[in-house]
Formats: sequence, structure tokens, C-alpha cells
Amino acid sequence: MNDLQGKRIVLGVTGGIAAYKACELARLIGKAGADVDVVMTEAATQFVAPLTFQALTGRPVQVSMWQTDRANGMAHIDLTRGADALLVAPATADFIAKLAHGFADDLLSSLCLARDCPLLIAPAMNRQMWINPATQRNVAQVRGDGVVILGPASGEQACGEVGEGRMLEAEALCQALIAFFQPKLLAGKRVLLTAGPTQEPLDPVRVLTNLSSGKMGYALARACAEAGASVTLVSGPVCLPTPAGVTRIDVVSALEMRDAVINALPADIFIAVAAVADYRPAAPAAHKIKKGAERLTLDLVANPDILAEVAALPDAPFCVGFAAESQQLAEYAEAKRRAKRLPLVVGNLVQDGLGGEANQITLFDAAGSHPLPPGDKLTLARAIVRHIAEMIHAHD
Repeated sequence: MNDLQGKRIVLGVTGGIAAYKACELARLIGKAGADVDVVMTEAATQFVAPLTFQALTGRPVQVSMWQTDRANGMAHIDLTRGADALLVAPATADFIAKLAHGFADDLLSSLCLARDCPLLIAPAMNRQMWINPATQRNVAQVRGDGVVILGPASGEQACGEVGEGRMLEAEALCQALIAFFQPKLLAGKRVLLTAGPTQEPLDPVRVLTNLSSGKMGYALARACAEAGASVTLVSGPVCLPTPAGVTRIDVVSALEMRDAVINALPADIFIAVAAVADYRPAAPAAHKIKKGAERLTLDLVANPDILAEVAALPDAPFCVGFAAESQQLAEYAEAKRRAKRLPLVVGNLVQDGLGGEANQITLFDAAGSHPLPPGDKLTLARAIVRHIAEMIHAHD
């Protein structure tokens, strides 16, 4: 996906061991479609050679204010003119202190002071440096000045210590940069989603479940977070990373999912993407059912209809249902929308995208059906978010 197509990003690299991660970050930003201009401090060149970034970006790397490749000698101003964002990764404690106090004693700090574009920084330092009151004061100051702070993460550090201060990984930073440019259509909204399958135990080793990768639900959680919403994701068992900025609650069974959803309310928007098992065994076996008889009869009872229950609440959120069908999509999806009194149902045929990276969906609301072009699930998720925002705006 070319999420950064047409963007020009200035990537600032300061002198910390995490500078090696900036190499992958430069590659990912370029792969996402952006032109990347790298600016390094002198200290950064002790960790990574400028030639590395030049090879990755195909563009010259700037280090000194006194480089003569600019006719007007104004590199400290020119490099951010026309840029869409300046991202400093890693941003050391020393560099953050410079930003907080307006110092401009090298090319990168001068660019930050004279910039004509948004500034984002990814802190990276030893855990004690991060929690030091001076650093926290500086971080609060630059945040108050409108700088976007990305991270840091917690974990094992290069020094061998463990704690907060690790720079976010390159993939997470690239996603955060992409999210920064997405329209904030759901700013201030609280979104609650369900995703993935549920598993209903037959015995200690067997379950009843639905086929669901969770990819569509996780894409929607990411798209909602990108759109500025506060997002809570109630997830069945899946092998997917939690989208940045999303609060995740893990559950297994339909009953656990129902309880987690009710406890997470109130919300402004509820999106029920999960493939919840319609039935569960009335009495799961305490021990493994041994193979013996040629036929096995299971006594099943209905699971709660989570979406219908939430939609029926007196202060119900804007509810979005999903209808995955194998035939007669329009008929079944519209019937589901009317039966549960939902403003919106997202329908798809299982043969068009179950478990895959792409899908083909149709939106059903009171105005009719709205087919979307086939696409990857994140692109479709962003289209769904736009439709939800338009419906909410029209209602308000």
C-alpha cells in the first residue's frame, strides 16, 4: 500500500544506539511511497554511516549546516520547506532538551526550530534517563509546544537493563506516521469493537468455533484509531498484533465476549465484527471425550446475541453489524439490519475474502446498498470508517 504516496518526509537521526533502527524506518517510509530526506547529527554518524541512508533512500544525506550543495546556503531552512513532516527517530535525551529550550547549534536542531511542517519525535534512551525529572519536564514542554511524541516502548535495552525508553520499532513508527496523516473523522468518539472467533469447549482439548482470522476486525480497530477515536477491541483467539493506540481485551468464549463488551460500555460506536459461535455445549465434558461410538450427539444451547443486546439498550451506541454469507448476501444482510434495527450492516460473501488479506464488501443502510471496490482490508476498513462518520455527521 502506498499510504504515504506524494509525501515528503524529513527523517532526523540523532546519536543513539537506536540509530540502526532508523535504517529500516527510512526503507519502510520509502516503500510506503514517500520521498525521504535524511538529516543526521554528527553523533549519529558514529553509529550509522550516511552512505547507508543514501543507499536506502536514493537521496543525499545532510549532516552539516556548512555543506555547500545549496546555492543559497540555507540548508537549515530549505530542507523542511515543502516537507509534509519532520520525524526525529531516535530522539535522544540531549536532543529533546534542545527542542524544549529552543537550541539550534546544528543542522537538525536548526531545522526543528525553523521548520514549516509538523514535528514528530521517537524518544530513545536508557530507562533512568527517560524517568529523570529533567527529561520528563522537557518532554512535557515539547508536547505542549505541539510536538507529537511517539513512544517510547518498554523492554530490554542495549545496555542490558529493562524498562521504558526503547525506541518504537520501525514498523510501529511507520504506521504511526501513516496514521498521523489520516483524517481525524472520529476525533473524540469512543469505539468498541469485537473481532476474531469465539471458542466453545466440548471437553478440555476440543472446541466449537467459527473460521475467522480476525484481520477485518483488527483493520477496523486500526482505522478507527487512525481516525482519532479512543478504541477498545474485544478479541477472540487470533495471532495478530494489537494495533497502535488500541486497548485490547482478550476473551475465548461467547459468554466471555458478551461480558467484556457490556463492561466496556458506554461507547459512541459499537462495531460487531467477531464471528461469534451461535451455540455452545450445554455441559462440556470434564475429561477428553474418547473416540468409540460411530455417532456422537451433542446437546447445544444458544449463545447470547451480543449485537442485538447492545443495539436494544436505551442508550445504545451507533451499532454496526457484519454479515458473512455464502449466498443471497443482499437479502440476508438487509434482513439482519432490519431485525436488529441497525443503522449499518457490512456484508460480504465468505468466498470473497474469508481469512485472506483482501475482500469485497457491500454496505447496507436505510438508503440502500453501497458496494465498495475490492481491496485490501485496511483500505476497506478506512472506507467503512468514512461511511460511519458521514452517517453520524448527518444524524447530528
